[in-house]
Amino acid sequence: MTNRSAYLKEPLRRPLGIDLFAGAGGLSLGFEQAGFDIAAAVEIDPIHCAVHKFNFPETVVISKSVSELTGAEIRRRAEIGDRAVDCVFGGPPCQGFSMIGQRILEDPRNSLVMDFVRLVAELDAETFVFENVKGLTVGKHRAFLEELVQAFGDRGYQVRLPWRVLDAACYGVPQHRERLILFGAKLGRDIPDYPTAVTNPMDGKRQVQGLPNGPTCKDALGDLPDAERFEALMQSDTVKVSVYDAPSNYAAELRCMTNDAWHYGYVREWNAASLTSSARTLHTDISKRRFSATKPGAVEPISRFFKLSPDGLSNTLRAGTDGARGAFTSPRPIHFAYARCVTVREMARLHGFPDWFRLHVTKWHGARQIGNSVPPPLARAIAKMVVKALKMEPVRPSGSIALGDESLLHLEMTAASEHFGVKKPKSGRDRKSGAKKRKQHEIEALRPKVVHG
Repeated sequence: MTNRSAYLKEPLRRPLGIDLFAGAGGLSLGFEQAGFDIAAAVEIDPIHCAVHKFNFPETVVISKSVSELTGAEIRRRAEIGDRAVDCVFGGPPCQGFSMIGQRILEDPRNSLVMDFVRLVAELDAETFVFENVKGLTVGKHRAFLEELVQAFGDRGYQVRLPWRVLDAACYGVPQHRERLILFGAKLGRDIPDYPTAVTNPMDGKRQVQGLPNGPTCKDALGDLPDAERFEALMQSDTVKVSVYDAPSNYAAELRCMTNDAWHYGYVREWNAASLTSSARTLHTDISKRRFSATKPGAVEPISRFFKLSPDGLSNTLRAGTDGARGAFTSPRPIHFAYARCVTVREMARLHGFPDWFRLHVTKWHGARQIGNSVPPPLARAIAKMVVKALKMEPVRPSGSIALGDESLLHLEMTAASEHFGVKKPKSGRDRKSGAKKRKQHEIEALRPKVVHG
């Protein structure tokens, strides 16, 4: 096992990254797999912070809004002194596009975007990666991007143009998920280029010459046992499994069975015999009949859930809504082989998260954490281009890292806030009459009890 001083002092220096708006850590994982050490992760949601800390125990997790942080404070808390920050990356929320007669970046609802720009400059980062929704590239939203490019220019950074939207399905992920990616670097430095696609993105409908087809939904899920076989998953999100079916190459990597499964990331000490993040969902007999009758690749007309096709790709996995907007669980797709929605672990497989990576024990938070994250294989492809632009050679780290305390995965908002020493975020829903009680009932129903043995 490493310690933090070793984590930041490999024999050959690994590039240093800082994750803003980190969530559960999709970008963090991809950057680590490309050869980065993640010195700090900033995330305002304490529950996401707890999950990030479990999976990245050597990273300093800062549960705070970026608007309340300076580059100097991040450096101090991450204990990196004046060491060069090679890349700052993240996806700030963007709003306020309907404003007329006002520069979009001056809209106070977009202040977090300017905080991202500010922190890139205050940290004196060599490069940055800004990721966001595809919608920013169309219509009047393009004015936002033009202002953003100028804002970076005013701080001494150049942006690679034209900007591009990348589909995770082009980078070995069995899911269509398009994200705007902006690469930037200090003036006079090499700007990272966009990664070349490695897999066909269109379910075979549009072949790109020379590219292999990427993994399918069956490749991602076919080796996993059906969660409904295990009664223990009614009370827990974890069960011991003695036998998995034969994995595809894609599944074997996510189970860490292949030589290169860890890429340039740190090996985690984990129990490969545990099926995690797999709490069951109770469906009515009527729902099951509707799910069974839905053709693969079609949308079930009542629930509007997409049914996965074994030979195709998943639709974009969504995050659902947070407590302020009603705390609705994300619409998980229907499994191609079973009359049920996929589990959180199955969502993680469709997203490219390895099996050692754990999510919050509740389906609500776990699904939200996946739906809000960048698929790690896409993040890794992006980060590789940053390493190349930095003219650094990725280094495989020595030793291994023990995962964090499992209790972090069970924390709800009050306990998570107390753990990180911050105030509990306000929820608009809690302020409504009777809503707080209803919200707690939902969370209790989704919180599995721990089952041992």
